[in-house]
Amino acid sequence: MAKLTQEQLAKRWHMSPRTLEQWRWLGKGPRFLKIGARVLYDEGVVEDYEQAQVCQNTNGPIFREDA
Repeated sequence: MAKLTQEQLAKRWHMSPRTLEQWRWLGKGPRFLKIGARVLYDEGVVEDYEQAQVCQNTNGPIFREDA
């Protein structure tokens, strides 16, 4: 699978790279790979995370029995 840098993912989601840094510190967001100081996100993991965030209304993500 392709890997995304923090900057690439931030651009994809139209957010600040600092937000992703905060999420990692808080244990939020998609899983990531850290090698030394480099942080990478697996594109498949990102797509799974995006799918899990799909919402029907403002109450939160849609519960899926098959997930």
